[in-house]
Parts: sequence; structure tokens; C-alpha cells
Amino acid sequence: MAMTASSVVFISSTPSYPSVNKNGRKFRKVFAKKRDLQENPTTQQKSLFPLRLSKSILSRSAIAVFGLGFIDAGYSGDWSRIGVITPQTEELLKVSAFLVIPLCVFLILSITEEPN
Repeated sequence: MAMTASSVVFISSTPSYPSVNKNGRKFRKVFAKKRDLQENPTTQQKSLFPLRLSKSILSRSAIAVFGLGFIDAGYSGDWSRIGVITPQTEELLKVSAFLVIPLCVFLILSITEEPN
């Protein structure tokens, strides 16, 4: 006689997790409502990045980092020693730094400050 396995599914009307009772009160899920912007027009939305920098300061910093990169690559010798660039390329960067650095200084000084 062959026996086959049978499965029984028990469906209950109560949830499998216990409900939370505290002082005779049952807790229920609370969903946050999205506030209307028209309710309080004086509130301002906070930015995710609270530090505010002007575009001119950011562009000046980017130009300075670009110029310092030329100085580092041309004069440090680290890049050719570890094999990232060849010694010939390092010499080319030294010569080009004489053109790039004055250009960077000119661009940094020519960028005007933005009015607040």
C-alpha cells in the first residue's frame, strides 16, 4: 500500500502576530499627511545641504584645483615614479604649467563676486 503526503492549510481569521495592548488601548497605524504649501506661506523649505556657497567661490576653487594639479603632476615626480605618466609627459607638464598657471590666476581674479 502506497501512502502519499497530504498537506493541510489552516486559515485563521486572527492575525499570526499578537496585537499590542497598552492600558486597554489598541494601537493603530498612523499615516502622515502631506501638508499643503498654501496653509502656511511663510514657511520656507529647508535645503538638504545647509551650507550655502556662491557659484563664484566654487568656480574659483575648481580653477585653483586644476592649476594645482598641473603643478603636482609636473613637479612632484610621484606620477612618473609610479608609472602613471612617462618622464617625457612629466617634462611636458612642467612646460605647460608655465602657461596654465598664469591663465588660472587670471581667471580666478577676473571672476566677479555675486551680489547677495
